[in-house]
Amino acid sequence: MSAGPRLVEVRKNVLKQNDVAARALRERFRDAGVLAVSLVSSPGSGKTAFLEKTLTLLYTRYRVAALVGDLATDNDAARLARSRALVKQIITGTVCHLEAAMVQNALEGWNLNDLDFLFIENVGNLVCPSSYDLGEDLRFVLLSVTEGEDKPLKYPTIFNSADVAVITKSDIAAAVEFDEAAVKRNIQAVRPGMEVFKVSAKTGEGMAEYLEFLQTRRQHFRAAAAVPK
Repeated sequence: MSAGPRLVEVRKNVLKQNDVAARALRERFRDAGVLAVSLVSSPGSGKTAFLEKTLTLLYTRYRVAALVGDLATDNDAARLARSRALVKQIITGTVCHLEAAMVQNALEGWNLNDLDFLFIENVGNLVCPSSYDLGEDLRFVLLSVTEGEDKPLKYPTIFNSADVAVITKSDIAAAVEFDEAAVKRNIQAVRPGMEVFKVSAKTGEGMAEYLEFLQTRRQHFRAAAAVPK
């Protein structure tokens, strides 16, 4: 079973300006044939480590870039740059999430036609990012094995606004007595049919399956983008 359309009610009649900017971004990504993927999670989920591993593995075959949001530092961008991908930091100041206008501004000077994948790492937060469309084609919500199996039940909106769930830090699942079956039940209770990957950026577990999904999604995206409007 595949997941249905993302929950969009949270954005209706709210954030209209953001949605206008997001639609413009989505058109730009489609016209350039670049698959935009955003990552949302709570702080400490291993989002940056996961993205660094993703960029490193994709870099040998694809043209990849990343925008990374943070409240104050450029530490994440410096770390992601080790992958050799094109990376730019977005400093949000007091804003606890990325907005479409921030992404638009950060893309200045970049030629999207030179990219195959664009990853957008949001600020660590399981509340605000759910309401802000960034023009992405795919939204991944990350959940580490250390966070507790009930996170999907506590924060259903972020899971409903995402397309795929990624369970991170699988290499320490046994040590923290992580109940994989329980968290998957909770994810499906909130977002029936959602695709779930269990990965470890440290050991590489599950990364091959996740990357295969990404590459297949890109092929479908490029085929759809090639169809005349």
